Parts: sequence; structure tokens; C-alpha cells
Amino acid sequence: MSARIAMAPVRKTIRVKAPRERAFEIFTQWRWWPKEHSLLKSKSPQVSVTTEPRVGGRWYERAADGSECDWGKVLVWQPPARIVMTWQLDGRFEIDPNLHTEVEVRFVADGDHTRVELEHRHLERAGDTAQMMRDAIDSPGGWGGLLAQYAAAANAG
Repeated sequence: MSARIAMAPVRKTIRVKAPRERAFEIFTQWRWWPKEHSLLKSKSPQVSVTTEPRVGGRWYERAADGSECDWGKVLVWQPPARIVMTWQLDGRFEIDPNLHTEVEVRFVADGDHTRVELEHRHLERAGDTAQMMRDAIDSPGGWGGLLAQYAAAANAG
């Protein structure tokens, strides 16, 4: 049995002009998620990303034709403080139902703003695609860029 060396998690923080409850709600409704970040195998366009609001709930996307693609499961559902979900995508952004990296998002009150802290951890579980995954999710098009899109939605509404 070989030991895996822990890989540093990817951490991103952003501040949004919304109370904590609203920041959590906007984040977990996923309307801000870019359509081009779809994993659907069908030719049908993405119509939604959903997190079922409970421990054990699915994190998935749905296409206009009704097809779905699971991304992971909800491990912790604590509105408005935090959510933790599994991420079942490898470094090639292909679904692997046996892979369980974790995405934790915390919502911290900061005056009339909320500080949103994201940590994507246990990347070493992706095996030979771990570094590829870390490079992608830590790039400008990864979690930092995604949080910027979320912040635009949170600040607008």
C-alpha cells in the first residue's frame, strides 16, 4: 500500500456586498455559474446547476433535454455559515464517482458585507491527475474567476 502525500488545498477569498444569509442563498442557487463550465455529455445546453439543500443531497447540472450530470454530494449544509460538498471530477474534468475531493465554502459576516472563503482540499485523491486539477482550479479560470462571477451576482442583488 503506497502512501499519498497531501497536496496543498486551493484557497480563495472574496468579499461581497450582501448580508451572510443572502450571500449563502445566492451562492447555493448557482444562477451565477457560467454555462461554459458544463460537464454535460448531451448536446443540449445547461439550464441549471443545483445543490439539494441537505446533507447527502446531490450537486449536479441539468440540460434543457432533461439529462443530468452529478458533480458531487453535500457533506455539510449549515445555512448561512457554510456548505461542504464532494467534487467528483478528476484533473481532466471527467466524472469519477469514486473520487471525493472536497469544496468548503464559509460565509463570514463582515459589517454590511460577507467574506466568502472557499477551500478545495484533498486534491491528492485525484491520483495522477491531482497536479493537473490543482493547476486548473487555481488558475484565473478556476475558483478565483468563478468567485468573481459569483461576487458580481451577489453585489448586484
